[in-house]
Amino acid sequence: MTPLILGLTGPELSADERAFFADVDPAGFILFRRNVETAEQLRALTDGLREVAGRADVPILIDQEGGRVARMQPPVWPAFPRAELFDRLYDVAPASAIEAARANAQAIATMLFDAGINVNCLPLLDVRQPDAHDIIGDRALGAEPLRVAALGRAVIEGMQAAGVVGVVKHIPGHGRAMADSHVELPVVTAGETELERDLAPFIALAGAPMGMTAHVVYTAWDADECASLSARVIGDVIRGRIGFDGLLMSDDLGMHALTGDFGERAAGVLKAGCDIALHCSGDMAEMVAIAGAVGPIGDAARARLDRAMATVAGRAPAIAFADLVARRDALLAYA
Repeated sequence: MTPLILGLTGPELSADERAFFADVDPAGFILFRRNVETAEQLRALTDGLREVAGRADVPILIDQEGGRVARMQPPVWPAFPRAELFDRLYDVAPASAIEAARANAQAIATMLFDAGINVNCLPLLDVRQPDAHDIIGDRALGAEPLRVAALGRAVIEGMQAAGVVGVVKHIPGHGRAMADSHVELPVVTAGETELERDLAPFIALAGAPMGMTAHVVYTAWDADECASLSARVIGDVIRGRIGFDGLLMSDDLGMHALTGDFGERAAGVLKAGCDIALHCSGDMAEMVAIAGAVGPIGDAARARLDRAMATVAGRAPAIAFADLVARRDALLAYA
């Protein structure tokens, strides 16, 4: 197995993709809007990925947050509320907000489980800052760390109850970045004291099964490398101060915050301490370069992967999707 999570180009596995994935044996796969068309097509695709991998529990990821980040969309699949709405409800009824977030996450996971998807890149634990770039914005669970942690925990628990693993992101915090890391490299110049606010939700949820790094430079910790490429940030901050020992993946290698060829990017994030390098585009030339630059997955990374997937082993949706949505909507109405 190689320490890679890879994307694919369309709604069906091509012959080239099938052969490449069988040869490279990536740790997992990630899906985007280009890969989802109908319920029947999507289930056939995820079944095909499991067949190629030869692992019933191979991680198949998606970003199904709700709001503006949703790969599965109407009219085939229902829309889900943006995270900001749970933050608003928390202002008036904290317990109701937590329960609404849990029900919503369980509903999302029920939909994903039926499609054969077992990992969702959610929750965001980024603490929202009013003057920051809106790449996080209404995707955040709030501007107060303990609130973000409480709602984030409910999201993880809700998804896990329906058989889907959560991924906390973007460690150690993207909330105060003044740029979109998809487009350019954000540089955060906040001091240690300020950054404690960013770390707090991740510390509270340090036992999460999976996490994703931020392509953000934090000058207080490493003025030269973004978190995904910084052994200092990953070792001292993420594994050390936060205490996160789950499976750690990089954010997408194709984002413009990173430079250099794709092999260098993949080798760089793994050398810095990420367990898995994430590549989303499905571009075959890029994937070949990445696969050629990495060795087999390490023992510690494989153990973290197995431990993460074991958190949902034998779990399946137990509450009807419609009932979960009705409960969520009744609670959100209080806001």
